[in-house]
Amino acid sequence: MSERLLVTFNAGSSTVKIGLFALTEAGPKRVGKGVIDFREPPLRFRLIEGPDTFDIALEAQPGDPLDSVLGEAFRRLSWHFDLGGIVAMGHRIVHGGDSFAGPVRVDDAVLEALEALVPLAPLHQPQGLGLIRAIRRLRPELPQTASFDTAFHRTHADIVRRFALPRAMHDQGIRRYGFHGLSYRFIAGELARHEPTLAKGRVAVAHLGSGASLCGLNGGISHDTSMGFSALDGIPMATRCGALDPGVLLHLLAKGYDAGWLEDLLYRRSGLLGVSGISADSRDLIDSDRPEAREALDLFCFRIAGEIGRLAVTLGGLDAIVFTAGIGEHQPPIRAAVAERLRWLGLELDETANAANATRINRADARVAAFVIPTDEEAVIAEDALAVMKPDGWVI
Repeated sequence: MSERLLVTFNAGSSTVKIGLFALTEAGPKRVGKGVIDFREPPLRFRLIEGPDTFDIALEAQPGDPLDSVLGEAFRRLSWHFDLGGIVAMGHRIVHGGDSFAGPVRVDDAVLEALEALVPLAPLHQPQGLGLIRAIRRLRPELPQTASFDTAFHRTHADIVRRFALPRAMHDQGIRRYGFHGLSYRFIAGELARHEPTLAKGRVAVAHLGSGASLCGLNGGISHDTSMGFSALDGIPMATRCGALDPGVLLHLLAKGYDAGWLEDLLYRRSGLLGVSGISADSRDLIDSDRPEAREALDLFCFRIAGEIGRLAVTLGGLDAIVFTAGIGEHQPPIRAAVAERLRWLGLELDETANAANATRINRADARVAAFVIPTDEEAVIAEDALAVMKPDGWVI
């Protein structure tokens, strides 16, 4: 009998992370992972199976239908795994609005509801829904589930979710939703397992990657987050602007720029790329000696520190900070620059531990603890898929 597998899809704006999990009595166990990079030809499929890594050039080209890209990726996966054992596929969906408080099995009604939310997450939502539809065509017999980044933040108080706009607009759904919820769920769980006392307290989590946000946890529950109505809000990101005076948009609209131009500006030409004029990748900026690179990084760290201070207001204090995601996990200079601005709050890093990307990086006498914890959104998606499908009679 084939090993039973769950496959997860974590769609970004230009990549898709694929997780392969074996179903065991202890729950889903990761047995492989891969990434499809859509940014430039030839498309690349990077597959990790245990200690082995395979970097595969795909025949599919950027812009090809997802069916053909996934079909080729599945063929390559079948060289390493028995895909006949797949029992379900789970997806990260960025925006669930107020309709979805937890993971669901995808049907036509769910797809229609999620399609209506595309304007709120134009970089990510179409990619996630496109994957679901492509798999429906390739493997129509397989059930699919959706896990939502917004669901984790449904615990926010109304005052946190509300904009100072007419009440009718709030009632129509113009409110703060928050994102990166799957990552924050994972970090909350990891902190509870390894630092149970601190996990009961007030924790700021900094998810710093190409997309970046922060979340304020109290007792592992989300009380506030930097992103709001869309994934543009909060701190600057690789190519996204972060918080912006709406008067800037009114000014540009009066100048004759249309909505499409503004969307491209805010999502793709701003952030670290826009300020530096060099690169959207913070690693390139760290290595650069140009003043524009330094200014972009200074702004990034300044806004992160400021947002942590704001979250401390919501939480009524701060006991710990967790850095996660690509930048948060691997770039000591960014963590050090953020910590330096938060010294007044009691955050002081151990230079040696920080340089080594150690798990705990605060000085022993610091009032605020600091951690580096790798996130795993695919593990959350797999757990969600299992939870959704178990009522159908699954036995592990």
